[in-house]
Amino acid sequence: MGIIRSMVRVGEKPPKEVIKAVKKIAKRPVHYTEDAPRSTPEALAEFAALRAAQKKKDIRPVVALRLMPEVLAKYKALGRGYTGIMADVLNYVADNPEILSKARS
Repeated sequence: MGIIRSMVRVGEKPPKEVIKAVKKIAKRPVHYTEDAPRSTPEALAEFAALRAAQKKKDIRPVVALRLMPEVLAKYKALGRGYTGIMADVLNYVADNPEILSKARS
């Protein structure tokens, strides 16, 4: 096994010698040892069940909100991922009843 280090800038391709070295290493067979044994079908089934449960837990319902244009513009100004930030703010407010009581008055 080897470690290949190469600096590649955005928009550039890696040097040809690096690509060749990576392809050479990728063709090597995997040697299983006591430290890295093969997974049994039972273990793979258990991993699949765990992943399915995690995926099911991560499902979030889609909700439509009516927002004032100024509010939406402020969130969009935050850039990519602004909807996640909105969700975090809503979660924070929902977990802090004192904020909700101030908003209602």
